[in-house]
Amino acid sequence: MFHLRATVFQTPSRSTFDHLDDVVISVEDGTIAAIVPAGDFDEAVDVTLDENTVLIPGLIDLHIHAPQWPQLGTGYDVPLDEWLFEYTFPTEAKCADTTYAQEVWDSMVPSLLANGTTTAVYYGSIHVDATTALAQTCIRHGQRAWVGRTAMDHPEGTPDYYRDTTAAEGLAASRASIDAIVALEDPHALVQPIITPRFIPACTDELLTGLGQLAAETGHLVQTHCSENDWEHGYVLERHGTSDTNSLDGFGLLRDSTVLAHGCLLSDDDFAVIAERGAGVAHCPLSNVYFGDAVFPTRRALDAGVKVGLGTDIAGGPSASLLANAARAVDVSRHLENGVDQRAEADVRGVDESRIDATTAFYLATLGGADVLGEPLGLLEPGRRFDAVAISLSDIDTVPGGDTIDRRFEKLVRLAGRRDIGAVWVHGRQVR
Repeated sequence: MFHLRATVFQTPSRSTFDHLDDVVISVEDGTIAAIVPAGDFDEAVDVTLDENTVLIPGLIDLHIHAPQWPQLGTGYDVPLDEWLFEYTFPTEAKCADTTYAQEVWDSMVPSLLANGTTTAVYYGSIHVDATTALAQTCIRHGQRAWVGRTAMDHPEGTPDYYRDTTAAEGLAASRASIDAIVALEDPHALVQPIITPRFIPACTDELLTGLGQLAAETGHLVQTHCSENDWEHGYVLERHGTSDTNSLDGFGLLRDSTVLAHGCLLSDDDFAVIAERGAGVAHCPLSNVYFGDAVFPTRRALDAGVKVGLGTDIAGGPSASLLANAARAVDVSRHLENGVDQRAEADVRGVDESRIDATTAFYLATLGGADVLGEPLGLLEPGRRFDAVAISLSDIDTVPGGDTIDRRFEKLVRLAGRRDIGAVWVHGRQVR
């Protein structure tokens, strides 16, 4: 049993900020056993956070392209379809060299933990060995993760040097990757495989059909991109005569806890289907600025019953910080509500009732992501996993003597970053 004394900031709903002032959290076998006021606790405490440090639930990043880590922050001068061929596919293809890939993983995973990302949902490369090494690296560093070998075989949507040669080969490699990850020694069950068709433009119908059948057979989660921007959304409409959402559903890939990245051009009808299937959206606000062509309507999606979390979309987004993306999620929602073209009249410039606040953004980064995955994460309460991050408010508080609790929380969401993050725990173990 492990006992930690702290003040907790968290969001048990999209509209509720809750703070637990000076409590002791008792953890057994990675799970929270009890939370009691410190004054009522009469046993020895293992760790006590100082009065200027708060504990938050671990941050959940629903969308990361692991092989793109070396290009983080670069190459945003071309549209998505050109960006993939000019910068991204060449970078990902280097992971054929497992030694190179291992160096990337050993740089990335500790850095993400240092940013407070206790749970990550990763696209690997197309290579089974490199993807297995990524899963092993997450286990070794203590990060909770879903790791997927990226499947892609379409001769027009992928380069000849970086693709599955046939649909059968791609399906066999995805199955082999799942088996390899499941076979890893993982005493705390931190890492799971996830079925990963890159997106419809990169996959033939035969491969998509096979991956849908693999998902039904194994029960493993699915991740892919969906209606990210005008090019991708329009491509699927032209090829399949229906929306990205309906197309994925027809292939059996829209399932409970399927993670759909971006969704900038999802319609209300799409939202209804996604909600009915129990899938969710990884909202990537920073990446969408560069590649999305539109602002994802977070509030409308939540109101439609769609589960929504956050993603950095490394390296489509230029920051590895999920807190930075939470702050930007608020910003872009204001752009959507207020509009951006000053030539339009104010009453038609934006979309009414689109804004979200810091509470909703923090919810997306924690409990919202947990709900997408269907896992007992994202909230510090008995019965859930103890994944948590200690954040110092010393450099965030700008009011002498400290601000109100609500304002300190808002400052944390908008201002906190890697420099403010101290200890990080995953499954009850301190990993930073």
